[in-house]
Amino acid sequence: MSPTDADRSALHVLAVAKPSPLIAPRLNAAFTVHAHDPATLAAVAPQVRAIFASGESKVPAELINQLPALQVISVMGVGYDGIDVAAAKARGVVVTHTPDVLNDDVADLAIALMLAAARQLPAADRYVRAGQWPQGPMPLARKLSGARVGIVGMGRIGQAIAQRAAAFNMTIAYTARSAKPALPFAYWPTAETLAEHSDFLVVITPGGAATRKLVDAQVLAALGRSSPENGILVNVARGSVVDEAALIEALEQGVIAGAGLDVFENEPNVPERLRALPQVVLTPHIGSATAQTRQAMADLAFGNLQRMLDGQPPLTPVPECR
Repeated sequence: MSPTDADRSALHVLAVAKPSPLIAPRLNAAFTVHAHDPATLAAVAPQVRAIFASGESKVPAELINQLPALQVISVMGVGYDGIDVAAAKARGVVVTHTPDVLNDDVADLAIALMLAAARQLPAADRYVRAGQWPQGPMPLARKLSGARVGIVGMGRIGQAIAQRAAAFNMTIAYTARSAKPALPFAYWPTAETLAEHSDFLVVITPGGAATRKLVDAQVLAALGRSSPENGILVNVARGSVVDEAALIEALEQGVIAGAGLDVFENEPNVPERLRALPQVVLTPHIGSATAQTRQAMADLAFGNLQRMLDGQPPLTPVPECR
């Protein structure tokens, strides 16, 4: 027998991120939702059976172990490196996320950042708005079509980026934890060797300790050497994957020609030195930020919560919880 609406409303959910308007009304109608307030957590902790989180949320072992009835952590996002999955598994708690539904949007943005950085579109827009065009043309930009793109991470989003890059007649190569023989692209075992053979380096690997500062000064130097015009870095993964201080140095010193960045090390705080660089295109972590995709993410995050609290298997557990 499935639970009634009254049964579900007695189920308590802790929101460690402010729920989006796309999901908040459904959460509040279906469950009793508590904002994460450390000062009052002890009073509700014994009743909490679920956590709602965003892809940027932190859910440490300390919090998980404060919730004796916890069954599920539902992340509205594909990334979940802020969740202590090992601690959750040790408690029998299932972690879920919202993969696949955002592949197209993130891949589209990666291509947009490549184009914007290569053709210097934000600078061109400023050039026209500032009335500088009558004084003469802008400096020449660089071509995207036919260039070499290296993709750091070849999961579903990486493959979607490769599909789009192929339409620009780009030469595609990648690095990942292991080669994928079914794919028709060159594989390089490290980010540095991949960068040595790339004009554009696109980062789309998961975050977490294993990839922290994977793109470091050595990788950036290899990218700079690889191209006659120096390379361009695009990051649509996590800010933690790129050594931000090394990136700023590489850009200021002309080691690489430019960058397109949607993610940063200490979001939403972006260093002034990075913001001051005219050859860098910056966006505020909008990889999945379309109405259609965010609605699909909200539906999936809610579905995972609902199914788990109804005693059914979740729709999309993270790989560690399958």
